[in-house]
Amino acid sequence: MRALVYLGHRRLALEDRPIPRVCAPDDVLVRVIGTGICGTDRKILLGSFPARIGVVLGHESVGVVADVGTAVKSVVEGDRVVVNPTSYCGQCVRCLRGMTSFCRKKVGHEVGADYDGTFADYVLLSERFVHRVPVAMSFERAVMIEPLACVLNNLGAAPVGFDDVVVVIGGGPIGFLCGTVADKWARRTVILESDPYRLAMARAALSHVVDAGPEDQVDAILEAAGGERPSVVIDTTGTGLESALGLVDDGGCVVVMGFDGNYRAAVSPLYLTNHGIRVVGAGDYPAQVFPVAVDMASNIDLDQLVTHQFPLEQYSEAFDTLGGVVAGPEIVQSYTAMKVVLRSDLA
Repeated sequence: MRALVYLGHRRLALEDRPIPRVCAPDDVLVRVIGTGICGTDRKILLGSFPARIGVVLGHESVGVVADVGTAVKSVVEGDRVVVNPTSYCGQCVRCLRGMTSFCRKKVGHEVGADYDGTFADYVLLSERFVHRVPVAMSFERAVMIEPLACVLNNLGAAPVGFDDVVVVIGGGPIGFLCGTVADKWARRTVILESDPYRLAMARAALSHVVDAGPEDQVDAILEAAGGERPSVVIDTTGTGLESALGLVDDGGCVVVMGFDGNYRAAVSPLYLTNHGIRVVGAGDYPAQVFPVAVDMASNIDLDQLVTHQFPLEQYSEAFDTLGGVVAGPEIVQSYTAMKVVLRSDLA
């Protein structure tokens, strides 16, 4: 089979690998239809998120069951499924507390980072990490289920309620999705974005969007927020914690959702205590959130987020629509796409 392999900083290669074989009773072999390129994939290539050299990247995937182990009950050959890439053992103390996303045995089993992922023709997973999707659900919608699970977990960490004013820093796929979901839950939601492409996408679909490009936009943000400082700020960029703390109201919550291993923030504990501000790192979703995302996807317009699809062989072009990650001498800072999908089923 074809597999897109990580070789180090800004280096990928499409290799021939053996098709995984069903061995364990709970194994499920999935023939991959396509996989969304996540911000994590981009950050791996740029050196701000760790991954094992030689691993097959990719984790936001939809496919069709190709083979199953003898004990598998929940899916059969031919079922359309979405992959839950957040692996867990189900037996350690954290798993037993419901904190499966922080499983003590996660190292070595993180799909697309240190365990072979889904930028390939096939992927082999345990039964509990594949979920059937409705027959009528479009591929474009189903491929956004995994990002939706991330969003649900992080909005729930605040938790966002009907009386909240929410500001989302970043209007990429995750920020856009945060805004879409928060719009259904909160009193008002404001998106901050500076990239022209993403700014236009957000303004076409969401009610309150502010250009974060100018140096000082506090007044514009407060106006969009209805004159009030936000009670919840979600940073989807991984580099906006200090900005978030400068925006959030007393007694409010900042959720650190995005991540960048090279970013450091100066935070005054006294400021947090004097203003009653909570800073929350929710991380990946626990196992119980993923089936909720599968169900909710039927009622949220996720299709519009998939703006580009490429055959697996055109991985360089696909990544470069997200800011010049693979080809070219420099990293381009502007975007020409929202969610880009690599299709394993296209020639």
